[in-house]
Amino acid sequence: MNWQYRHTVLVLCLLAFFVTYFARLAISPVVPFIIDDLAVSNTLIGLALTGMWLAYGLAQFPSGLLADRYGEKLVILIAVGGTAVMSAVVAASPVFHLFVVALVVLGGVAGLHYAVATTLLSRTFDDLGTAIGLHSVGGPLAGLLAPVISAWIGVRYGWRPAVAVTALVGIPIFVLFLWRVRPTEPRKPAVPIRNRIELNQLVELVSRPSVAFPLVIATAGTYVAQGLLSFLPQFLVSFHGVTPTAAGVAFSGFFVIRIAGQVGLGRLSDLYGRDAAIAGAMGTGAFGIGLAVIGDSLLVVLLGVLLAGVGSSFFSAIDPRFMEALGTAERGAGFGLVRTVYTVLGAAGSVGVGLTADLYGWDVAFGTLAALFFLSFTALVANKVLGFGY
Repeated sequence: MNWQYRHTVLVLCLLAFFVTYFARLAISPVVPFIIDDLAVSNTLIGLALTGMWLAYGLAQFPSGLLADRYGEKLVILIAVGGTAVMSAVVAASPVFHLFVVALVVLGGVAGLHYAVATTLLSRTFDDLGTAIGLHSVGGPLAGLLAPVISAWIGVRYGWRPAVAVTALVGIPIFVLFLWRVRPTEPRKPAVPIRNRIELNQLVELVSRPSVAFPLVIATAGTYVAQGLLSFLPQFLVSFHGVTPTAAGVAFSGFFVIRIAGQVGLGRLSDLYGRDAAIAGAMGTGAFGIGLAVIGDSLLVVLLGVLLAGVGSSFFSAIDPRFMEALGTAERGAGFGLVRTVYTVLGAAGSVGVGLTADLYGWDVAFGTLAALFFLSFTALVANKVLGFGY
């Protein structure tokens, strides 16, 4: 393959996504230390993490509007630089209230990246599923490294240095993106952002059957993914009695599978259809989470964690489905809106799992996640078999 400028853009978008994902995932492995240090419950930590993911989701729609007005490069630079700065602020927060505020702002700046980068890639790649799958590798790659690094630092030096390490990761990538990516032409530089926010048009877009059906599936899947990202290490420590370091290693294994899963599912969706790839991922994920709950040996539990990683890779197949359902002129703000809806609603997975675990136990909390994946799988199969055409 002859290296082209578009490949440089793809790699740097991947690295930018790596930073924004690393910052959020560096927190989950040190949740037990944060709970002890700040004297809070699973529910409160879950609420704080939900706030972060909620802000992440809310930023998707305005990120598309900002990119249409000012260009993708500027928005991505703000996302990467802001993520590095706010990670340091989270680590320095002396009390829980400030920790929550900083965490929410961190989620907001990190959320500016994904929809904008996806729109940028849609301009230059015909095999969009493959491109999105490769871009999405930045997330699981961060997941491979962040849990081990964060857990190792957390055990030896405390949770604050474990969270602050994102700044060291983010600054070099910010400089690389600034240096190597050319300024991008805004799609609608002369249109004020406020003129593009019309409620009727927004409702019409998300209520189209071709958008609404996958939006429900994406919301359920995001709820599951958020619950896993927020509490998988804590689940392994509290329910199965493994050490925090071992839980961090298992969490990394979850993301090793996601690296292959993101690329593989994106490619499979290009070749065999989006819904087949999504259904395959979610069916596998439902089975995996079930194994992780009922497994009576560490090997079975680990297998379940890895299969759950396959399930959580569905994004690289469902995002191209949304892009294809939108017109070219709609993709900036439209895809941002779709991402906002399913990410915001799915963010409830963090507080939902934390609250369910406090009230009913970890088996019920994670059993609920398996059920949601299975229901999504069933809906996709029914849509195909019964010919609903959604």
